[in-house]
Amino acid sequence: MENLTISDAPPPPMQQQHGGPGGMPPVLGRPPPPPQQLPAQMFTTAAQLLDLTDKKLMLALRDGRKLVGILRSWDQFANLVLQSTRERIFVPPGTAPNQTRGLYADVDRGLFLVRGENVLLLGEIDLDKDDDTPPGYDLAEVEVVQALAKQRKQQDKSKEKKKVRVLAREGFEGENLGEVLL
Repeated sequence: MENLTISDAPPPPMQQQHGGPGGMPPVLGRPPPPPQQLPAQMFTTAAQLLDLTDKKLMLALRDGRKLVGILRSWDQFANLVLQSTRERIFVPPGTAPNQTRGLYADVDRGLFLVRGENVLLLGEIDLDKDDDTPPGYDLAEVEVVQALAKQRKQQDKSKEKKKVRVLAREGFEGENLGEVLL
């Protein structure tokens, strides 16, 4: 297979000569050249998911959730079907008093359908490192991590509201135009 890049010039057009079947020039002793194929890096569509089918992936979704599961199926819109899916919840260090390391927990979700437009990032998981604890994080009880994550989300929301108030006072409205400030 040829290594092609986007910057390569297109091949010169074949000139029509009469003499062979269908108007093609007769070729003696050589098979016809194989059709040119683009390397996998050239595809920027859902077709790249073909190589990831039946592999373990981690997805980061637009709403902040992280999912770990086995990609079983996908379509042209990059809608994904994950099997044996777990939602991994992370709580960064410093969320709770005296917390020096982050915490994480996995929640089983089973078969999971993800709409393609909600995928922010996805990548294959190295199965040799799959059971390792993420660096800087400790495994904790699901209930504890969910409570801390909810607390963190409320803190972030109140900080955002304060920031929007200060910006609105200064005359900046941006994307928060029309939003009611409480």
